[in-house]
Amino acid sequence: MPAFFIVLAILVLLIAAFPVGAVLGLLGFGLDEMFTHGRLARAIGNIYWEKSADFLLLSAPLFIMLGEIMLRAGLARKMYNAVAQWLTWLPGGLMHANIGTCALFAATSGSSVATCATIGVAAYPEIERHKYNERLFMGSIAAGGTLGILIPPSVNLILYGVITETSIPELYMAGIIPGLLLAGIFMAVILLTCLFKREWGGNRVETSWKSRFATLPDLIGPIALFVSVVGSIYIGIATPTEAAAIGVVVALILAKLYGSLSMEMVAEAALGTMKTTGLIMFIILAALFLNFIFAFMGITQAILDYIAALGLTPVETVLIIVAFYLVLGMFMETLSMMLTTMPIVFPIIAELGEPAFTGVWFGILITILMEAGLITPPIGLNLYVAHGIRKRGGKFADVAIGALPFLVPMLLMVFLLIAFPGIATWLPDLIYR
Repeated sequence: MPAFFIVLAILVLLIAAFPVGAVLGLLGFGLDEMFTHGRLARAIGNIYWEKSADFLLLSAPLFIMLGEIMLRAGLARKMYNAVAQWLTWLPGGLMHANIGTCALFAATSGSSVATCATIGVAAYPEIERHKYNERLFMGSIAAGGTLGILIPPSVNLILYGVITETSIPELYMAGIIPGLLLAGIFMAVILLTCLFKREWGGNRVETSWKSRFATLPDLIGPIALFVSVVGSIYIGIATPTEAAAIGVVVALILAKLYGSLSMEMVAEAALGTMKTTGLIMFIILAALFLNFIFAFMGITQAILDYIAALGLTPVETVLIIVAFYLVLGMFMETLSMMLTTMPIVFPIIAELGEPAFTGVWFGILITILMEAGLITPPIGLNLYVAHGIRKRGGKFADVAIGALPFLVPMLLMVFLLIAFPGIATWLPDLIYR
């Protein structure tokens, strides 16, 4: 019963638009005062020092800074033009370039919002120029942007790994195949839609093999950045934190080569990094203290015992969790959703007793569910980012409607992961087992 009131309190405060970190902190201190008269708060210093001194956690601000530098270095337009040359022959034209460039940029930024905003600014002028259906075009940008938290390097996967004590290199390796599959299914949705509604696919962009090959140098930078970050982890010469630092250095070198490096740009990137890191760390520390309170009160164990008493199979339990996150994603920002719920949900997965349902597998599953939340109204963050790009105005509902077809691939990917967990675990098992 206390668990019900705790969940209810969290939801009421969040619906009332209280900041997530404040909600978690107030709830933690409130429960501590009610049940122990504030005795547990005396341990907060040790808890925060132990967790905030985690070397892996340092990689989060470094990856955030990497994304900030890439966002301000002006590489998006060159990337977009290069990818467009190779994909515009497909029905749907530049909408395939939206997905392809988002996947490529995701492999350098680690952020869905940065991916959506950067590629959206580069792609938006093409709607009127080539007479695309604006709803579907903007929906492809919003959906493509979600790949930023799935394809490594991903800040969300780092935070998931720190909270659940799951191997971040394995999480990164596990995200590659689902990320590429999801990008491919997004493109299939565009292809099928534009085969049935040819007028939505815009005017065909004419190109040549000479033009295609001429744009290849513009793809070298992003690929070099991906290889330097992810490759350094997998060949064993760098930890995720060291790889993030390497990525920042490479990003600065690329910015210099493209002529966009300046003290002003670096200062803006540093300021953006501090703001985002401060917000994330506030939520993380509040969630850690609340988790400590839950453990002391036995809330997590009570939930585990209740679920065990229901007699559900592992798959039925996972499906309930999926439904829970799909609904919660409609009303809560995705990173906050993960940090808030993981202390309760992850132990449930760990207790299922299903060998295929590992922490690495669940990290990819929960990330795809967070992706769905990014394009699910009314709170879907990528919808607002994509809508904010539009110069001519228009209704927010147009972007939301345009993104709806891309929820189907995400749900399909979720069910494929449940039916075939090896989609996520095969690559890390091959390398690390």
